[in-house]
Parts: sequence; C-alpha cells; structure tokens
Amino acid sequence: MDTGLRMQRETTGNGAVHAATFAEALAGLDAAEEGLFFFGPRGALREELPFARLAEEAADAAGRLLGLGLAPGDRVGILAETEADFVRAFCGCILARLLPCPMPLPVAFGSRAVYAEQLRRIADVADIRAALAPAEFADWAAEGLADRRLVHLGTLAEVTATPEALPPPPAPGDLAYLQFSSGTTRAPKGIAVTHRALMANLRGMGHDALDVGPQDRGVSWLPLYHDMGLVGSLLMPIAMGMSVDHLATRDFIRRPGLWLELAAARRATISYAPSFGYQLAARRARLSGDADLSAWRVAGIGGDMVRPEALDGFAETFAPAGFRREAFLPSYGLAEATLGLSFSRRDAGWRLARPAGDGAAAVVSCGAPLPGHRIEIRDDAGRPLPEGTAGRVHAWGPSLMEGYFRDPAQTAEALADGWLDTGDLGFLRDGELAITGRAKDLVILNGRNIWPQDLEWAVEDAVAGLRSGDVAAFGEMPEQGPEELVLVVRCRPRDPEARAALRAQVEAALAAATGLKARIALSDDGLPRTSSGKLSRARVRDAYRSGGYDG
Repeated sequence: MDTGLRMQRETTGNGAVHAATFAEALAGLDAAEEGLFFFGPRGALREELPFARLAEEAADAAGRLLGLGLAPGDRVGILAETEADFVRAFCGCILARLLPCPMPLPVAFGSRAVYAEQLRRIADVADIRAALAPAEFADWAAEGLADRRLVHLGTLAEVTATPEALPPPPAPGDLAYLQFSSGTTRAPKGIAVTHRALMANLRGMGHDALDVGPQDRGVSWLPLYHDMGLVGSLLMPIAMGMSVDHLATRDFIRRPGLWLELAAARRATISYAPSFGYQLAARRARLSGDADLSAWRVAGIGGDMVRPEALDGFAETFAPAGFRREAFLPSYGLAEATLGLSFSRRDAGWRLARPAGDGAAAVVSCGAPLPGHRIEIRDDAGRPLPEGTAGRVHAWGPSLMEGYFRDPAQTAEALADGWLDTGDLGFLRDGELAITGRAKDLVILNGRNIWPQDLEWAVEDAVAGLRSGDVAAFGEMPEQGPEELVLVVRCRPRDPEARAALRAQVEAALAAATGLKARIALSDDGLPRTSSGKLSRARVRDAYRSGGYDG
C-alpha cells in the first residue's frame, strides 16, 4: 500500500458547499493539497487530481467539448470508469452547460450483447450527441452506440477540437445531469436533477447529516454511475472540499481488504457501502496487526436493505483494528431525491424499529429526514397513515428531481403536488424512517404481507453454503388458484443427490422460520442483479417464467 501521500486537512480551502450551482462550486475550488486520488488493484496510487487543478482541467474539457459542435443542453454519455478522466468529463459538461449522463460499465452486466443493448436504451432515452469512454472499453461502447450519429465516440483525450468560449454559467433551476435508474435493464429512466436540487442535497448530506470538517477524508469503492457513488462519494466531497481515495468497484469485489487497507493507511474518517459490502469485507478481508481503523467516524450504510447481522459481523471482526460499532450510520435515499433523504444520528450506531402488528419483524431505522425535507407514510389511496403503520413512503423537499427526462407520464405517476412516491414501503417511529421493502416486491399470501428479503435472509442464514444474494423470493399468480410463493436458490453442486438435499434444506429452513411453503427452483448460476449490485427480483421472475431454472 502506497502511503507516501497520506495527509491531514487543516482547512477546507473553499466555501463551495454554499454555492448556488455546482458550476459555481467548481469555480470556487482552490485547495492545492485536497483532491481525488485513484488507486489500482494492488493498492498503488495511479493518479491524483487536486481540486485546484480539477477546476482548470474541467474548463479545458468544457471548451473542447463545445468545439465539437455541441450546444448547451445537449446530452453527453460518459462511461463511468473510476478514473480522473470521468471527473474531468463530468465537470467539463457542467461548465459547458451540457448534460452529463453517467453510463454503467460492462462488468455490471452478464454479457456483451446485454450491455450493448443497455447502452442503446440509455442513449435513446437521453438522445445523446456524444459519448466518452476509456480506451479499454472503447470497443464495448462502439458496439452499443455504433448506429447513432454522434459527433464523438472515444476518450476525452481524443477530443482535439479547437476549444470554444464557455457559455454564461447555469442558473439554479437549470438541469445539471441525468442519473439513470438501475432497477431494471428493460426501461432505464433518466432522472433529471437541477443544480438547485443537487446543491440542496449536497449541503444537507455534507453539512447537516455528516458534519464534514477540515479533519475528514473519504474512501470509496462505489461505482460512479450509481447515485450513491456519483453524488455521495464524488460530488459531495468536491463541494465540501474533502479529499477522497477511490478504488474501482471490481477491485474491491476481487480483494475486499483493499478498502480497509486504504482506509487505515490514509486515516479515512468517512466511507459508505451497502450492507453486503460490510458483509463481504468481514468474510474475506484480513488486515495486518498494525492496521488502524480508529479514525473511521462515519461508516455509512445505504443502497440496500440493512442486515443487522452484517453490521455485527463487521464490527466484531475489525474491533481489534480500532473500528467502533458506533460509527455505523444507516441512511435512506434514492436518485429521485438526488441521493440522501434521511440519516441516523452520528456516533449512535444503529437501532431497530418495529412496525405495528403482531409478529412484525424489526428492521433497522434509517433516521430522520434532512432539514427542509418531509416524509409521510400513506396507504394505496394516498391517505396518511399513523406512526408505526407500514405503507408507501412519500417525500417532499428541495432535493427532489425535476422529473424523468422527456417522460411526462412517468413523472406524473411519481410526483404529485410536490410529493414523490418513492415506491418503497416503510413506517415512521419516533420521527425516524424504517424501510421494509419495495412496493413492487411485496408478496401477499392469504391476506398476509410478506417481505421477500425476510424470507431470503432466513434461508441464507440457515442453509450451509448459501451466501448473501443466493436466494430470491417473489409471488407468482398461476392461471388458477391464489398467488403462490416462489424461491429461486443458487445451487453450486451439480450432483443430483446434492441438489435434492439443498432443495429439502431450503424447504425446511423456510418452514421453520416462517411456517410457509414455497415452490423451490434452483439456479446453476448467480442470480441477476441491477447495475448497482442489488438483487433484481423482477429479472429472476422473468427468467423463472421463461423456464430458465430447474423447478
């Protein structure tokens, strides 16, 4: 691990978080020591981008992009590799008043053909006029975007057009970028985020929720095409003047210990991950005896349902290295609200909350809404529900999206009277939000509401050999009769007797934990996930219906 550039901040160097637009925040960057640092798969520093240089190089990229013949408002697709060129390109688009559209990397998809189709769908929604891609993914991008009449398809360095003068800076109400949803590969939605919404969310998260100060430093392996990586681990630190050390997501997956080694060596104080990231690190990471995680004051959790046992396991494993379980900070957010909506109290760890109703399972509380934001729980008819009663989560506040890009029907379905229907289910307890699942994933059997993740976790915990993400539960309506429960389980053994034994173990574990019976199907491969790494029950259901699984 290269530790030669370890540093501590003494001043923030800028007041960018108080800017009205992200372009204004970029213009206010002047810290020469603080910035973004990109590390390779073996932990060596590959490139550094000081904030003072970022402002200059983003302006250069902006002029060259405009020199291609692009005009303010045009959309530019950017394959979001974890490297400095992505940051230059994204920020250059901001200064040129172009709309950057972060696009996923091939590693998030099962095949080249599926990835090419996803790029085409994003390009269609955004109607992009140019695309930027790292050299190593140039062929992949060309395959997906070859039929489009783009003014440029290649690396940022290959944009050699004569720079043009930058336009007047954007206004707070202008669009800043498009964030594409990761929940489905069939119909990506372009979430239109204004500068006003972006800066409101960056202030709420950086100042109010996390209290970022001169002593803070971040470390992240989150993908930059996902809102948690883009906004939380890139744009917020830039606005707050906080240095961040970045690892590529694929490098973390291959070697989870890199995350913790980097956090220890660089004295990181803030890092976020989904709970599966903490679980993976606890299972596979091994730290040297002198590794010190005591500086880590905010271990944020977001992006998926929080598994308490994953947090317990991580805290116990790395307590000898100085990690404090009080550092855990569960939160809730979604791209339609730019990113964060509610945050737990700092230095309080995590706590459980239980909804009303006999036998209801407790879930992790995700804290109170950001200042200036409100959360209501409503029934399917839109009526507010009392505290403790689970229903649909609605949100209001300055961080909400303008809408889905060029999709008024979907926008009207999600936004009404300034309130966003998040599509999530949850309840409020003592003013704090707890999430119980996605509305579209809820299974109703004989009038009983079933949270699929409860079933999945129960089976994964009880059956030896199963890992997190190896089970998908969903409801299926047969041609005749009531809805039935289906569990698709990853099966690594090929021996028929071992497969039969696994099926029996799953049935027994489900019955013991819930009293339910289900149709069990076995998958020989890993279950489909979204581009952000979440289990995609919709894609599992589609594959099940098409006969893609045994059973």
